[in-house]
Amino acid sequence: MKNISLLSGYIYLIFAIVTGIASNGFLKTTNGFTKLTPSIFCLISIIICLFCLSRAMTIIPVGFTYATYGALTITAVTLFGIFKYNQIPNLFGIVGLILIVAGVVLLNAFGKVK
Repeated sequence: MKNISLLSGYIYLIFAIVTGIASNGFLKTTNGFTKLTPSIFCLISIIICLFCLSRAMTIIPVGFTYATYGALTITAVTLFGIFKYNQIPNLFGIVGLILIVAGVVLLNAFGKVK
């Protein structure tokens, strides 16, 4: 039963990551929230993101949840910027992203909470 609960926490976390990527990735299209349709999309997706993130935190420890959410969202939005806006990070940016992902993998694979 505990595994099912943990699985639901990770499902909420995945939805939070996806909606966080959507809201952050398309934020530029709002033109400073002056365009109505993209602004509404961003606002709704960030509300869904925060709801899912808060639900995930009721099941998964807060540090694990937020570290995973932050790292995967940052990495995905950076990739989004590369493909949509041709904003390619330099070598230090790429190394930083690799370290962020490695840190989350280590946290989730070997981290413990008392």
